[in-house]
Amino acid sequence: MQTLNDIRSTFLSYFDKQGHSVQPSSPLVPRNDPTLMFANSGMVQFKNLFTGLETRPYSRATTAQKCVRAGGKHNDLDNVGYTARHHTFFEMMGNFSFGDYFKADAIAFAWELITKELGIPAERLYVTVYHTDDEAAEIWKKVAGLPEERIIRIATDDNFWMMGATGPCGPCSEIFYDHGDHIWGGPPGSPDEDGDRFVEIWNLVFMQYEQFEDGTRRELAAQSIDTGMGIERVAALLQGTNDNYATDLMRNLIEASAHASSTDPDGPGKTHHRVIADHLRSTSFLIADGVMPSNDGRGYVLRRIMRRAMRHAHLLGAKDPLMYQLVPALVSQMGAAYPELGQAQSLITETLHQEETRFKQTLERGLKLLDDEVGNLSAGANLPGEAAFKLYDTFGFPLDLTQDALREKGLAVDTDGFDAAMAEQKAKARAAWSGSGEAADATIWFDVADKHGTTDFLGYETETAEGQIVALIEGGAMVPSSKDGNDVQIALNQSPFYAESGGQVGDTGIIRTDTGVARISDTRKTAGVFIHFGKVTEGEITEGQAAVLEVDHNRRTSIRANHSATHLLHEALRAALGDHVAQRGSLNAADRLRFDFSHGKALSPEELSQVEREVNTYIRQNAAVETRIMTPDDARAIGAQALFGEKYGDEVRVVSMGHQEGSGKGSDKTTYSLELCGGTHVRQTGDIGAFALLGDSASSAGVRRIEALTGDEALSWLRGQQSALAGVADVLKTSAADVPDRVRALMDERRSLANEVAQLRRDLAMSGGGGDASEAIEVNGIKFLAQVLTGITGKDLPGLVDEHKSRLGSGAVLLIADTGGKAAIAAGVTDDLKGKLSAVDILRAAVAELGGKGGGGRPDMAQGGGPSADNADAAIAAATAILKG
Repeated sequence: MQTLNDIRSTFLSYFDKQGHSVQPSSPLVPRNDPTLMFANSGMVQFKNLFTGLETRPYSRATTAQKCVRAGGKHNDLDNVGYTARHHTFFEMMGNFSFGDYFKADAIAFAWELITKELGIPAERLYVTVYHTDDEAAEIWKKVAGLPEERIIRIATDDNFWMMGATGPCGPCSEIFYDHGDHIWGGPPGSPDEDGDRFVEIWNLVFMQYEQFEDGTRRELAAQSIDTGMGIERVAALLQGTNDNYATDLMRNLIEASAHASSTDPDGPGKTHHRVIADHLRSTSFLIADGVMPSNDGRGYVLRRIMRRAMRHAHLLGAKDPLMYQLVPALVSQMGAAYPELGQAQSLITETLHQEETRFKQTLERGLKLLDDEVGNLSAGANLPGEAAFKLYDTFGFPLDLTQDALREKGLAVDTDGFDAAMAEQKAKARAAWSGSGEAADATIWFDVADKHGTTDFLGYETETAEGQIVALIEGGAMVPSSKDGNDVQIALNQSPFYAESGGQVGDTGIIRTDTGVARISDTRKTAGVFIHFGKVTEGEITEGQAAVLEVDHNRRTSIRANHSATHLLHEALRAALGDHVAQRGSLNAADRLRFDFSHGKALSPEELSQVEREVNTYIRQNAAVETRIMTPDDARAIGAQALFGEKYGDEVRVVSMGHQEGSGKGSDKTTYSLELCGGTHVRQTGDIGAFALLGDSASSAGVRRIEALTGDEALSWLRGQQSALAGVADVLKTSAADVPDRVRALMDERRSLANEVAQLRRDLAMSGGGGDASEAIEVNGIKFLAQVLTGITGKDLPGLVDEHKSRLGSGAVLLIADTGGKAAIAAGVTDDLKGKLSAVDILRAAVAELGGKGGGGRPDMAQGGGPSADNADAAIAAATAILKG
């Protein structure tokens, strides 16, 4: 059986051999198309190549693209679990030509791959072409030998693709597979085309024309190819089914769900398992690509999918959170093809566990309310919109989750009523604020803003100033004064204290009046009012008093240095890695800086060194840091980069620093760094002092994180590194310069010794451990060698199994290694017996007796484990029973 992983590998390998560059899947959050919520096809990452806005060093590419359709225009969520082929997550295999080959090669590649590489019977295949595309029809006849009746001409837009109202467009040619007359449905273009008998498996898009606003078209100078093959559908037909959920990958996830819930995968809960299996994929991949559950945007779609799956887990009778338990099964199935899954496994597991734990607390109450409301409905009535909104507002039930629950009862929701209730709630909450939990009720700050106006920020020019206290808040309520020892939040008409924003932390310092002193520990803002969090340390401060305001100078100096260094770092990363680098988060604190940026892989030591060197070059340049105020459009026109997380009004601050040789950005062609920023900065780049890069790490899928130090912190860290290196050199009895060579020599020696030890263990197992094939017994006419070994690791077992198989010539092998408290197990079957005996079956029988779960591999080799080897005799007996049939 060709597994889904086999099909993916075959597809990519085939096109690799045909001169295509194998590109990784782009993230699910599109980087180059703000009109899409999620990537929904393979061409998304290549959109700018097709339009000519971008060039790359290859003209042919192939991908396995992860896709999600669960929000916006492309939304399959409601159908998932109830049909054979709807998914929120799916993989789109594709091959692409950017002005290279065209129809003839695209059709030839597709036909050869499908019929020869994948072995799909040609007599089961039909194709469609656009009704005027005689060229494609003739190529199909020539390449595939298809008769006219299996080349179906379609006159609708279903077979003509357009990127938008204008731009590249062209005819399509779809390939359909006939599952047989035992399934209802007709070929494409027929009245019964919506049936399940004829299934589209591949769509070839011929980008032949350019569409203009007046409706005219002309042939493109560089005609291109975009194809999309649904791997789940191909896997289904190759595995003898028309149900995507019966394929090996989905079946494994379904069985994992059934095992975790102690239910039958094919019993009354079948639909629940299908929903869980599908939603496990989409939620895990979204989290791996940096989407986190929230109440708006992509995060809200993620939460909807999560909660839908969690309701189905509840319906299975799962008392404890279920979804997070299935993540290892998903990583096992798809982690090799998509390494980001394994990298983010702990984050995925933690997020799913937290979300399901929180949701389960309200799920039962919400479902009880829904049952009560349904019980009060008259025959044929819909659930009132107000009731559906109460479920959403009180229990966090998205509308589609309520609709899904009602579908099983044959009921629907009054969506107009729901929308009306939502609009009313938004009107009431327009001025509401979620707050941080530390501040008073935010409506107070809106009242302060209404009465006194917003706070004027003076901190760009000064760190000391005078202001007037306009409000004092204690315990969530306004007070006229605050005394010594009290925690207080202070609002002023103007302030030099910077309020936390854009990654820069809030200022600390002192507020003094004629009657008292308050020490400020943080500054934030709500509704334009700067909130100074503090404690009165002397006397008493009173509303209406004049106050002297003093920012902690040393702390602000360090923060400014780190913030300015972040700007230089951003530009140095773009210079070293490419223009795709964009800020994805930052922290500018007093003791360090942190910078998250878009980049798909770890930086090499050479790249890190280049970035650090370039930042220090511009620090030593000691250029003035300049700030200008302009409109956002004017700022973008000169090439200023907007920073992640900032919100921009009618005017923006544009911060520039450093001068470089050569051409650059617009009128600021000699400026090194040019960014929109509301933070505080050094006067000269030399004020940063020094920059020490600590290294980079993964922040999330497609996002890297740099941490670095500046000024005295950087020098102190460098001195510590130097001291540590000297200590290592002393231990190794060598010079600091020779430490790398000495360590490499020691590591080589260690590896050599480890290899010798491993070989000795294998030799021992094959000699004194019973390596003679004569020890094999005969079971049902099959030679069977079973051993329990000590002093052997799990890594040693596959090689030993292969050697035993070679000595047996024909037979089966089961090896159980007692690794000191746990058992490692491997089973093998010689090639001549794979047709009637599977190593996986032998292994799983043994694993179960040893208290383990699962295990797997190929028919000729399988591995697993268990908590103990104490029941090895029972495990061997169970394996023997498999051979006996």
